[in-house]
Amino acid sequence: MPHNRITIRNMDAGGLLEIFLISAVSAVLAIRFFLQLTGYPQISSGGLHIAHMLWGGLLMLIAIVIALAFLSKASDQIAAILGGIGFGTFIDEVGKFVTADNDYFFKPTASLIYIIFILILLGVKAIQKYRKYSIREYLMNALRELEEVVSHDLDLEEKERALGYLAKCDQNEPLVRSLQELFEKIEMVPVPPPNRFSRTKFYFRDIYRRVVDTRAFSTLLVIFFIGQLTVKLLNAFFLVFLRGFGWTSLLNLHFIGSIGEKMLQLTWVDWGQLIFSFIGGVFVLTGVYYIPTSKLKAYKMFQRSILVSIFFSQWFTFYTEEFSAILGLFFNILIYLALYFLIRREEIESAKKCRESL
Repeated sequence: MPHNRITIRNMDAGGLLEIFLISAVSAVLAIRFFLQLTGYPQISSGGLHIAHMLWGGLLMLIAIVIALAFLSKASDQIAAILGGIGFGTFIDEVGKFVTADNDYFFKPTASLIYIIFILILLGVKAIQKYRKYSIREYLMNALRELEEVVSHDLDLEEKERALGYLAKCDQNEPLVRSLQELFEKIEMVPVPPPNRFSRTKFYFRDIYRRVVDTRAFSTLLVIFFIGQLTVKLLNAFFLVFLRGFGWTSLLNLHFIGSIGEKMLQLTWVDWGQLIFSFIGGVFVLTGVYYIPTSKLKAYKMFQRSILVSIFFSQWFTFYTEEFSAILGLFFNILIYLALYFLIRREEIESAKKCRESL
């Protein structure tokens, strides 16, 4: 697919998306928490009601103006923060726009908001991953680093990133050689200390990685997945199929027929939870099977089980438990990141063994 100016991708989009989503999720949770504490007041005058989605729209407008009017990475970050807060404030009232009676407390609201965030994440990831970056994209992103040169704010990390981009460009291109010479000669400023948000993120990330890198953690993770599978099977068996049956019914010959009738009474939410729990369980069992021969394959299967939970099972949890399901989602994300680090470690060790054998 030939490139044009519209389809050239920004390599900083991943970090900006992270800021946007964190701001949006924080806005939704903060609004829900505040409204619950204050008894859901209305900012109104007479017969008017000012919905907070209007403030969200205003913040998104400000973010768009900043993104269009200013040329700097700092303005991109500010636009991502304000845009995220604005979008979260706007989408929090989605229940009013999918119901005939403008019901803010519409039960599936949490699951709708969740699926919207997931679709945004998948959409941006698809834009970044659907093809390899081209030479022109590397060159354009290297040119963006010139903003720091012009503002006399280029540090070592930015210089190395720009030179890395240029190394992947056509070395016979005169512009590439000129830019390489420019970045090599330019004076740099000291790397600025990370802001409070970054320091907090790096602090918890380092603690998390130290815990994950311990050998005992991988063993505990396997035990966790086996235990999780057992709990899911017991939950499906006792809470879904045996709900409403007494022990005397278990000894009744008509019990199998009663289970069949019970299955016909299951809601679509019950069926969704059962089906995706079963799919996740298959990945867990496959992972357990691979443990004696290949930890890497086992971890990848466990990771797929968590992805099924995040992208599918968690939606039904949000539908039934609403915003209280956020804790379960947070826990699943932590497990997913742990598996990501373990997979990287196994891949590095596997590559080492391959090099030693040659």
